[in-house]
Amino acid sequence: MVGASSSYASPLCTWFVAACMSVSHGGGDSRQAVALQSGGRSRRRRQLSKCSVASGSASIQALVTSCLDFGPCTHYNNNNALSSLFGSNSVSLNRNQRRLNRAASSGGAMAVMEMEKEAAVNKKPPTEQRRVVVTGMGVETSLGHDPHTFYENLLQGNSGISQIENFDCSEFPTRIAGEIKSFSTEGWVAPKLSKRMDKFMLYLLTAGKKALADGGVTDEVMAEFDKTKCGVLIGSAMGGMKVFYDAIEALRISYKKMNPFCVPFATTNMGSAMLAMDLGWMGPNYSISTACATSNFCILNSANHIIKGEADVMLCGGSDAVIIPIGLGGFVACRALSQRNNDPTKASRPWDTNRDGFVMGEGAGVLLLEELEHAKKRGATIYAEFLGGSFTCDAYHMTEPHPDGAGVILCIERALASAGISKEQINYINAHATSTHAGDIKEYQALAHCFGQNPELKVNSTKSMIGHLLGAAGAVEAVATVQAIRTGWVHPNINLENPDSGVDTKLLVGPKKERLDIKAALSNSFGFGGHNSSIIFAPYK
Repeated sequence: MVGASSSYASPLCTWFVAACMSVSHGGGDSRQAVALQSGGRSRRRRQLSKCSVASGSASIQALVTSCLDFGPCTHYNNNNALSSLFGSNSVSLNRNQRRLNRAASSGGAMAVMEMEKEAAVNKKPPTEQRRVVVTGMGVETSLGHDPHTFYENLLQGNSGISQIENFDCSEFPTRIAGEIKSFSTEGWVAPKLSKRMDKFMLYLLTAGKKALADGGVTDEVMAEFDKTKCGVLIGSAMGGMKVFYDAIEALRISYKKMNPFCVPFATTNMGSAMLAMDLGWMGPNYSISTACATSNFCILNSANHIIKGEADVMLCGGSDAVIIPIGLGGFVACRALSQRNNDPTKASRPWDTNRDGFVMGEGAGVLLLEELEHAKKRGATIYAEFLGGSFTCDAYHMTEPHPDGAGVILCIERALASAGISKEQINYINAHATSTHAGDIKEYQALAHCFGQNPELKVNSTKSMIGHLLGAAGAVEAVATVQAIRTGWVHPNINLENPDSGVDTKLLVGPKKERLDIKAALSNSFGFGGHNSSIIFAPYK
């Protein structure tokens, strides 16, 4: 409030002083106003007092009094006053200086009053910090199509990794994935659209609607929502690759054979757009794509829309479906995938010395975020509170993490600052941990650096059981994090048989689920390009 009022008062003081000087001295020399700026507050008061007496104008005196009531114009007590107020843009500076000169030379109070009115209109009213809570969740994964089934399988240590059945991959060195074997859109998506849409969109639509159902948002409840303050922000790392791939195959014959929906159904934004069209939601709607950090970016930005008052309700998360020839082949070409084809359930092995790459997964995760008072008003069940988060960029390499983990550490520290909590309050971390040598170790070292002294801390990797869902990973792991808060159980790390040297297994959850009273939980997601993201949830109190 102090900062807001002082920045509001400062330009008014300048304008009032300039007008007052022009009335009292009959001149329009802007240097008088500048001279006033360089002085202290006491000097301004003396000048304004003289000005009021000399002018004999009650209206001017009232304006001066109004100005002084806002408090000191501290912006003018240094040589960088104007640049700190208006920024370093010289055009903006000159524009405001010209306005100041016009006010000084006009000699009329009307110009000053118009400026005062404009400043009052532009001033944003103070608002209290709006709290963000999770009131619904939806998932599509190889371990279940609802949060309860999904998390129960995680707690039991069941693996969703298996042989790929969607297409013939016998010629590929990797033939396993966290593939969804059974999936139905019945009752969620119109049959006509189900035949045309890419799977990433179908996963997104069903998970999004399931999150609404899980949150108790019936048609009657929805009718009470302000649709202009309901938004959708569900991203994808890869978008509609199958639709795009099919279009290329059709183009080999003729452009006339191409699906007219190939462009809109391949773009990453269209999933959020189609869900919003279905629901009639007119609030913030777009897609973020930051590789495997996509979901966390979407979740944090959605929370920020609510905090800023731009939305009351947001569906957010991520979706990806790239277990197709071009997707599998692309990651094989990167030499990133495990080739443990004969024992797929043992293939994803975060922090284990015998890992040989990550395992692809597919699916979607969606959170229903809601402003606290909005949720309480409709009697929603509150699963957890979103406290904050952060993003950073390694600015180092396309696929490798920074050697010293600086970007990850900075991201975690900023997330803690955003959430307003200390590192000691974090006692559960759902790690990114993909089952790659470089990634697992660098993240572990960063976590140990930030939280290693906390004896209560427990760390696990959901990817050990469902593989890496790329852009959807963060959202599905956010669901797992919220479920851990709700149930008081954290799921095991499976396949951790020979831990890496330097890894303290006391920090890691063992091969069985463990009871944990979570104070605050951190979920990490990192993506190709050096994108780092951390988000924090806690029990609602």
